[in-house]
Amino acid sequence: MSAPATDTRFIYVGTFTGETELGGGAEGIYVCQMDMATGAVTLIHSVPDVPNPSYLNLHPERPLLYAVNAVPEIDGHAGGAVSAFAVDSATGALDFINRQPSQGAGPCHVSVEQTGNYVITANYMGGSVAMLPIAADGSLGPPTDWVQHVGSSVNPDRQGEPHAHSFTPDPENRFALACDLGLDQVIVYGLDLERGALPLNNPAFATVHPGAGPRHLDFHPNGRIVYVINEIGNTITVFAYDQDRGALAELQTIPTLPPEFNETSHTADVHVHPSGKFVYGSNRGHDSIVIYAVNETDGTLSLVGYQSSGGEVPRNFVIDPTGAFLLTANQDTDNIVTFRIDQHTGNLEPTGHVAAVPTPVCLKFSP
Repeated sequence: MSAPATDTRFIYVGTFTGETELGGGAEGIYVCQMDMATGAVTLIHSVPDVPNPSYLNLHPERPLLYAVNAVPEIDGHAGGAVSAFAVDSATGALDFINRQPSQGAGPCHVSVEQTGNYVITANYMGGSVAMLPIAADGSLGPPTDWVQHVGSSVNPDRQGEPHAHSFTPDPENRFALACDLGLDQVIVYGLDLERGALPLNNPAFATVHPGAGPRHLDFHPNGRIVYVINEIGNTITVFAYDQDRGALAELQTIPTLPPEFNETSHTADVHVHPSGKFVYGSNRGHDSIVIYAVNETDGTLSLVGYQSSGGEVPRNFVIDPTGAFLLTANQDTDNIVTFRIDQHTGNLEPTGHVAAVPTPVCLKFSP
């Protein structure tokens, strides 16, 4: 009698390949498989010759993957690009389709809005955001809209100019929120899917504390709370979100580091547990995942504790779609570490499973 088939999911790993000062020894995108019973991760494929695919995202309905090329120039033009890949649903393998300019240097984040007709991307070094159409074959067309951010904030070393760090559609797919580290703003755009345009919302933005440097955000499952992680300030800002107006109102800002820690650290990623009961953030330097419990009444946070990321510089992490496991991508120790999530407390327990992958900086589960 044959053994029952193991429940597995593919994990796509974005990396640094060494084309910029960020370094990195990877060769492109890596494809892993995770045993959903144990959390064990196995490397099964590599997709070489993809320059600096530092952030990835998957199409919501079709077997397609999109990756930024976080470089200052590519294909003979200034600025980075976004690459499109077809996904083999049986093997997880990727087949390159095409790439298009992102209209700015160092694109560092890419999302696919919910209709699956457009990709939106944030250019960190260029300080801009762009919108690119997805064709019937999954390929990308040239940008239909592009917006240059303007201004600065209080930290002259990090905030002398705009640095768009993420660009995320809201749950209703009416607005998209751009965290700009250089401006200390979360800028809100409309998603005009008929014209392929990014009209600036009114109100146009919300601010975080001066010098905080907003990086990434995640929505609570109820769609009415947004958690913004601030890279420079090592904090998370909790906003109430008006889904009808695209407006943000600050409720709380809470530290991500223990008060006794006085060394250099910068936050990176933030995710809400699918249950909505917990929020997690990553600290690079402290090399930890901070764990919070969510207040059911207003969405504010209270500290649960800290868990070592199992390596150095956890630039990104992911919670599996079932909410059972959290996986950290430790950039400087070339490993992916699996933790089991306690569904009652939110605490993380190491499973003992560690996968070796060069400079992992983004993790995405297959649907």
